[in-house]
Amino acid sequence: MRYLPHTKEDIKSMLAVTGHSSVDDLFECIPEQLRTKQGMELPEALSEWDLDAHMEALASQNIACKDYKCFIGAGNYDHFIPAIIPYLISRSEFCTAYTPYQPEVSQGTLQGIYEFQTMITELLGMDIATASHYDCGTALAETALIALRKHRKANKIAISALVHPSHRQIVETYIIPAGYQMVEIPYTKEGLTDVSAIDGMDDIAGIAVQSPNFLGNIEDLSSFRAAADKKKIMFTVSFTEALAYGLLKNPGSFGADLVAGEGQSLGIAKTFGGPGLGLLAGTKKLMRNLPGRLIGKTKDTNGDNGYVLTLATREQHIRREKASSNICSNNGLNAMTAAIYLATVGKIGIREIAQQNHDKAFYLKSCLEKSEFTPVYDSSFFNEFVMKAPEGFAAKRNELIKENCMLAGLSLEQFYPDFKDHYLFCATEKVSKEDIDQLTKEVQP
Repeated sequence: MRYLPHTKEDIKSMLAVTGHSSVDDLFECIPEQLRTKQGMELPEALSEWDLDAHMEALASQNIACKDYKCFIGAGNYDHFIPAIIPYLISRSEFCTAYTPYQPEVSQGTLQGIYEFQTMITELLGMDIATASHYDCGTALAETALIALRKHRKANKIAISALVHPSHRQIVETYIIPAGYQMVEIPYTKEGLTDVSAIDGMDDIAGIAVQSPNFLGNIEDLSSFRAAADKKKIMFTVSFTEALAYGLLKNPGSFGADLVAGEGQSLGIAKTFGGPGLGLLAGTKKLMRNLPGRLIGKTKDTNGDNGYVLTLATREQHIRREKASSNICSNNGLNAMTAAIYLATVGKIGIREIAQQNHDKAFYLKSCLEKSEFTPVYDSSFFNEFVMKAPEGFAAKRNELIKENCMLAGLSLEQFYPDFKDHYLFCATEKVSKEDIDQLTKEVQP
């Protein structure tokens, strides 16, 4: 069956309006040298069962964390997902719900978003949170644009070199076409962002620091708040591991103006790197500068609770091309997933899970030290840390993947050329003491 909505008569009538004699004529503006000279080389059609078998064969070439012990984090974490979450989120009320353009008939969706925003603000210690963004990188890019719009005389945004490398690339992709620049704040030999370097930076609208940073180390956020105040610019905190705030002080307690983070840890499966969940929160005074949606709670004429689309700063609603966001959809299903996860585990549960993450990572680090791995930093960390591997580990790491189904550490040389033989290790609540003991046994020289 061909899934084409237009009949031949429909196409003929549309071509008559455009003044073209055929569909091919619509593409006459494309230079001849750029056009394909032959059709697409597609295989013959398969039956449904043959297609299923083909797709399963392709999928079997991938590595799934359910079959492997994962000691890699770096922005995407292997956490336990309670069974209630995939059950609830697969219900049609959530799974097929669309953007609430008609708030009066979307009370369930609006309430879900309202609860999500409420829990995110409490987790991060901020006044308001939007719902929602594609991932941490896009949320961070939005904070850069906010800072640049608020400080119109400035042309640059300063971002720590220890912010996730992919997120820094996304920020550049967003701001460079708009005529802005991104400058990197260097890092110290302790694996922390060099706050003193900010003093020598001019024409910057704001600073952004990730904590725990990409190397796993926890930054002193109060010093960056002071640096931002000194220059009278905006201070953004970024993060990739939301569960870290089960133990760490939240960004709001350090006076962050904006917070951009990744919510994948909140009940969302790794699924080969995406989709994620971009979390974006800010202070009340920045409410009208934030992109995305803001849901409010009120009373109807009968005195019952009602939920409304209080603010939607995007081009379909206000200001057209001058709107603060042109995101036309969001990761609404993942936002709902995070809300269900947070409601399921609760405050005590988040703290207990976070404690397990830290304790297991601490144990993993101590075990690796006994296997001739060298710790690189003495800084505090949550569930990730950097180790310098003994000679020959790279080859042994590949063997661990093939023979022991263990994903042992991420090579940092691809991101930081000076980090040869340096690996970023991570431990979450999903790895057991036996898994860690087995890993350290296998990597012994």
